[in-house]
Amino acid sequence: MTDTKHEADVAFIKALAELLRENDLTELQVKREYGEEDSLNVRVSRLTQAAAAPVQVAVPTAAPAAPTGAPAPAPADAPAVVEDPANHPGAVTSPMVGTVYMQPEPGAPAFISVGASVSEGDTLLIVEAMKTMNHIHAPKAGTIKRILVGDGDAVEFGSPLVIIE
Repeated sequence: MTDTKHEADVAFIKALAELLRENDLTELQVKREYGEEDSLNVRVSRLTQAAAAPVQVAVPTAAPAAPTGAPAPAPADAPAVVEDPANHPGAVTSPMVGTVYMQPEPGAPAFISVGASVSEGDTLLIVEAMKTMNHIHAPKAGTIKRILVGDGDAVEFGSPLVIIE
């Protein structure tokens, strides 16, 4: 491999890392073909604090030695368990990586709002992926309970977008 090709590959990987950071993505994988038997396969990923391993609280199995008759200290309150919106039965998730648009064009009213009723098949929002506008449709009729993304937000495959009940 020549130095020029190596420098171009390094610049390409740096550009992928910047794209990952700018769009708040956790992983990006690209395969670059140079010829029949020459290619570059790159996977750039990062861990985010929210996606890190679940917090574990150590619970002592035996109380520390305390004078007799003194009450044992109360354990610290465990952190509240945050419910994952993706597990909600009415969650509509993103079918792709892309950018969310809440209205059909700038300045137009949003497709949905919290409390609005939707019918099955109504457009909820748009996810732009590779310059293609993909309308995300309501999988069922109901009421919009929560909107979990904002206009211009970057989303990943499987990210919860909206809760319909």
